[in-house]
Amino acid sequence: MASRPDKQQIIDEVWDDARVESFLHRRCHEEDLDADFFVLWQAYQSMREGDFRRFLRMFVAAGRNLDAVNEHGETLATMISTHRHGAPFIDALVAAGATAPAKGASA
Repeated sequence: MASRPDKQQIIDEVWDDARVESFLHRRCHEEDLDADFFVLWQAYQSMREGDFRRFLRMFVAAGRNLDAVNEHGETLATMISTHRHGAPFIDALVAAGATAPAKGASA
């Protein structure tokens, strides 16, 4: 996909602690979705691996659940186990205390 000429590409964007921590306060408007899963999913979609690891330390310190599940009963680690670039994020989740996805788990 070609980049639009009126859109400047942002490279090496700064993610300070306040910005990373702000994800802890995101609110899910879907009643069926666990708030902890929603926050983890939002962080995974938005952050680079290093920022995600920092976020996970804050998430755990806040007493949040790394093994929260989505509406299909999947943890974030299980859900992203088939993502092409998911492995480092799964490693970060497991290092922070999440349950590793079962071998051969598919989303």
